[in-house]
Parts: sequence; C-alpha cells; structure tokens
Amino acid sequence: MTPQRVTLITLGVADLDRARGFYAALGWTPASAPEGVVFYQMQGWVLALFGRADLAADQGRAGAELGTGAMTLAQNFVTRAEVDAAFDAALAAGAVALKRPEEVFWGGYSGYWADPDGHVWEVAMNPFWPLAADGTLTLPAAEG
Repeated sequence: MTPQRVTLITLGVADLDRARGFYAALGWTPASAPEGVVFYQMQGWVLALFGRADLAADQGRAGAELGTGAMTLAQNFVTRAEVDAAFDAALAAGAVALKRPEEVFWGGYSGYWADPDGHVWEVAMNPFWPLAADGTLTLPAAEG
C-alpha cells in the first residue's frame, strides 16, 4: 500500500446541475455521471461533484452543514499567459475572482477564484516546479 496519495477528491455542491454546468463552461467533460454524482477523470485521479446533503449523509453525518473554502485546489501552468487565460476562462464560466493573478513573494505568479459553491481554486506558474509535457507535476528533488 502507498499511503502518501490521493485518488479521489469530492466537492460538496449546493446544486449539482449548476455545478456541472459551471465545470462544463470551463471545458470539463464528465467521465461518468450516475444519479446524484458527477465524476471527472483527471491525470491519475478523479474529481467528483456530489450534492452537499447527500455527501453529509454518505459520510454518516446526515443533516450536517458542510462548509467550503478551508482548502485550495490548484492548477499549475507553464506561463503567466496560461495562468491569465485560465483565470479569465473561470470568470467567464461564472467563477468569483478572489485575487487576480499577480507576482507573488515566492517568485511565481498566481491568482485565486471560487466556483459557484465557494470552492477555491488557485491558478499558478511556479518557475521552480517544471511541469511534464502532459501537465503533471513532480516536485524537484530536495537539495542537500
């Protein structure tokens, strides 16, 4: 067993149809959409959209009010222009701008937007983390 991995991230959403429409406007295509959930195949993992009430019940916490915003999902890009384009595409799809992309203290370029359910996404270009041709990220070996 490999303990240091994530294979599925599930976002609780208030309105599954609205959330699915938002991600469709970003150009995302579901791999599967059985009743009550939408699955998107990513590079080696899956993102799911699941109604908040149904997700709370599935977790064994029926009636719990699930929150958002205490974590960030991120997409890294090769260039600042790609970051800007991704940010603008999210806003055009209905995202809320939290912080326009800008140069940041650690030497990169990043911004933040929130989807219609308040899930926060970062779009970034990190010159210290080169991306593979397929867009995947492997952290560089630590020095020393």
